[in-house]
Amino acid sequence: MVRAVVTGLGGVTPIGQTVEEFWSNLVAGVSGVKRITLFDPSDQDCQIAAEVKGWDPTCYMEPKAAKRAARFSQFAVAAARQAVSDSGLAITDATRDDIAIVMNTGGGGVDVIADGEKTYLEKGAARVGPFTVPAMAPNMASCQVAINLGVRGPTITSVAACAAGIFAFVDAKRLLDLGETEVVIAGGAEANIIPISIAAMANMRALSTRNDEPERACRPFDRDRDGFVYGEGAAAMVIETLEHAQKRGANIIAELTGGAVTSDAFHITAPDPTGEAAAMAITRALKASSLQPDEVDCVVAHGTGTPLNDAAETTAIKRGLGEHARKIAVTGPKSMVGHQLGAAGAVSAMTGVLAIRDSVVPPTINLETPDPECDLDYVPLKARQMPVRVALANGFGFGGQNGVVAFRRFEEADAGTSR
Repeated sequence: MVRAVVTGLGGVTPIGQTVEEFWSNLVAGVSGVKRITLFDPSDQDCQIAAEVKGWDPTCYMEPKAAKRAARFSQFAVAAARQAVSDSGLAITDATRDDIAIVMNTGGGGVDVIADGEKTYLEKGAARVGPFTVPAMAPNMASCQVAINLGVRGPTITSVAACAAGIFAFVDAKRLLDLGETEVVIAGGAEANIIPISIAAMANMRALSTRNDEPERACRPFDRDRDGFVYGEGAAAMVIETLEHAQKRGANIIAELTGGAVTSDAFHITAPDPTGEAAAMAITRALKASSLQPDEVDCVVAHGTGTPLNDAAETTAIKRGLGEHARKIAVTGPKSMVGHQLGAAGAVSAMTGVLAIRDSVVPPTINLETPDPECDLDYVPLKARQMPVRVALANGFGFGGQNGVVAFRRFEEADAGTSR
């Protein structure tokens, strides 16, 4: 297996449309949750979400291409372009065949389908857009990134619900280990804030209904949590073999050491309360990374703010890391950016990399009354300056799909070793 390193980051989130704006607001505890503006939510039980406000896709795409792309694909292209720019990676005729794309999602262009159905019912078949089907296809974020950047290596999409963003980095590492490519642009994208999604999840009693105080609505690990808040956006990283990065003199932000995926085989929506398979993902990710539990400094939690998820994840972390679980910092970024579904794991992974880079763990905001069942250190309310050498990022999806990925501070002294 090769050593894989992160050389570029990109992100479009509800609290910043660049990585540094996102990170500054995340560390400061700024919430991106507001009343929904993408549609009129007045007849909904849940009227709040974490939207990407003031979005202009033509900053990253030609107007014609942007018009034919679903919102999630637009986010993906933006995040990927930012990551490539940050990495200094030159995409040329000589290099473009050896760059892969792994851009995952949970729902793909569900907004396009919803809009197309509305047009069909109100205006008839002749008015339905001819690009509706390719725009909504879940693989289209990866394909739009490949088209926009002109790369021709493997182009892959995994649709793994809320774990999709984590799966992207597990697959990226595998592509590099197999020698199929030397560079992967990996991440996740989602844009699922539409009436039917909000209504369905509210009817499931999965969403917070703190409509009068949206900034306080998402409360991971808090005793008074009442559900998650929808979010949207994308995050991407340029990941390459250490040899490739060093040859081109790239700035190395962190090392991607490994990851793992498992399945609860339990329920279509509820997590297994024993946390057994989720814990297995943690232990397998550590094994793949040649890491011991006591080397972990931080876990970027899935932390949705639902009663079932937060308790099950706490159990999984304790099972996966043993006694060391009580000595680490656990952070819940969804308290600020909402649950970005297929993009969530990618944003969490980016959070872990930035925590390593800057030696700071962002807070879990709104954690005012700890739940006795959630008894770890969740960095409540205020960010914490601390050394972070190893960070794990968790992603747990509907259907019981679990993903965990590990990042480590890059150390030049280890440059001659393989993993």
